[in-house]
Amino acid sequence: MDRSEIRAFVDRWVEDWNAHNLDAVLEHFADHVVFTSPNAAEWIPTTGGVIRGKAALREYWSVGLRAQPDLHFEVIASYAGVNTLVINFRNQHGRVANEVLTFDGPLVVEGHATHLDG
Repeated sequence: MDRSEIRAFVDRWVEDWNAHNLDAVLEHFADHVVFTSPNAAEWIPTTGGVIRGKAALREYWSVGLRAQPDLHFEVIASYAGVNTLVINFRNQHGRVANEVLTFDGPLVVEGHATHLDG
């Protein structure tokens, strides 16, 4: 992705999350995506924090949106790598976190939610 594509992706990501538009968020993920998150381990314990497939990701994020109806993100920065994008953001509680997204073409095939330690 070039700079303009990265900026457009990040802008859509935060806009879609802040609108709680799960369908729009999921459009960017491959059917076979693998996503890890400490919240997944908490909200859906059977996952062990690893979500496999877009349908399971929809279920996990639906649970998350119900658990956090005031969900809101503010992007602090984004970092581009080779087929990888890190979105550094602050959530509605003022906590800093990152999503580390790995792409295959235009779709995310692997993602990791990471939270500030401490």
